[in-house]
Amino acid sequence: MRTKITLACTECKQRNYNTTKDKKTHPDRMEIKKYCRFCKTHTLHKETK
Repeated sequence: MRTKITLACTECKQRNYNTTKDKKTHPDRMEIKKYCRFCKTHTLHKETK
């Protein structure tokens, strides 16, 4: 089953992206490099609660 998650920028702490993930294949928190429109650069985004 896929669950909804929110990704937040590690630089400015803004919550920028909503996505889904499969808990069976990725049990730990996700970390993805994505574009942050507030920082205007690609930064690391981590999964939040």
